[in-house]
Amino acid sequence: MSKPNNLRIYFQDEHFVVIEKPAGFQVHTPVDYAREGKVVRKNNVSILLRKQLEQEIFTVHRLDRATSGVMMFSLSSEFAKALQEKFQAHEVNKTYVCLVRGWTDDFGTINQALSKKLDGGAMVDAKTEYETIHRFELPHAIGKYEKVRYSLVCVNPSTGRIHQIRRHFRHISHPLVGDTVHGDAKHNRLWRELLRGPGGEINYLFLKAYSLRLIHPISKEKLIFKTRWNRTWLRMFEILGFCPLVQL
Repeated sequence: MSKPNNLRIYFQDEHFVVIEKPAGFQVHTPVDYAREGKVVRKNNVSILLRKQLEQEIFTVHRLDRATSGVMMFSLSSEFAKALQEKFQAHEVNKTYVCLVRGWTDDFGTINQALSKKLDGGAMVDAKTEYETIHRFELPHAIGKYEKVRYSLVCVNPSTGRIHQIRRHFRHISHPLVGDTVHGDAKHNRLWRELLRGPGGEINYLFLKAYSLRLIHPISKEKLIFKTRWNRTWLRMFEILGFCPLVQL
């Protein structure tokens, strides 16, 4: 069990550590210029994990601030390079789960170049493959439709562009629920109401870094790490009347 305020650790050896990154937590160290360059420590994975492990850590991949799920950090700069090479060579299989507006195809591949930065820049290749786990209708009217449709989707990105999954699903007109940057405001508003609790409405991006699969660079052991569904995801499954029990 994790101690209060500690990050959940799924795996740790002398080379790397795998944790559960909570939604709303940044990965890289932020700087608050309004505070004369002082580092903001609250809700920052890198700072919290260094303190928890009492040692230096090194990032080898990234997750958006709003995305939750499994994340890996190296415990040395040398091993970080080995892990980064595995990610770049697509030797680490990353699987995500997301909730999107509308009914998606059973299987699909999105080949759509994306800008390096959200505000523009050079275009780079980007590829996302997906499989629909389940489709739903809910008895809520939005616009001219008496019911709303959603799909629970398993996603495997072949590249790692900024907001890639979120931008790609917007491109095929199936934006992620809870995405305030690339999503649909009407559907986000509905889910804020559906998820309302004692503390009021919440906006939650339903994008989960569900699993990581790789071969350990040193031991050559086959490893797989899977996330746990938190309360918000479980509440969403309850609303939809379905919880994925398939092997992703």
